[in-house]
Amino acid sequence: MARLEYRLDDAEHGFPLLYFYDFIDKDEVSLRFACDYFVKDRVVYEKKVCSVESNKYILYVALASDEHAWEGAGEVDPYWGGIRIELREFREGTDRYPVVHRYEFQDNDDALLILQSDRLTLQGRVWENTSTEVDEDRKVYVYYAVPGA
Repeated sequence: MARLEYRLDDAEHGFPLLYFYDFIDKDEVSLRFACDYFVKDRVVYEKKVCSVESNKYILYVALASDEHAWEGAGEVDPYWGGIRIELREFREGTDRYPVVHRYEFQDNDDALLILQSDRLTLQGRVWENTSTEVDEDRKVYVYYAVPGA
């Protein structure tokens, strides 16, 4: 087990610690390293740098001023209970991204492969990745994508 830290990517202020997780599984660290965004306490952060130190992993993040936490009601699951990934259709100029599909995994490796994929094919349709996030408020990972040609 290791320690994961989220730090503000602000050298001038000594990279302030935002959140930390002691005794976190390295597989979960890998899932989080694969995400472009981190949502916690209704604030959206953008990943800037991932760092590995001896028995400590650090994600340096910045406030994503142009992004907003999803406000949907009724879809919060109080337990991680496996790994859930939503495939959401990214639409430019809006903050409404409809759910195309929900994946559920018991194996971290399968979930990690989805998050690292540039494209997914679902029911014969190709989806091209625009970004990924871990939304701690809703206990879900999100894969944003646009329909491919």
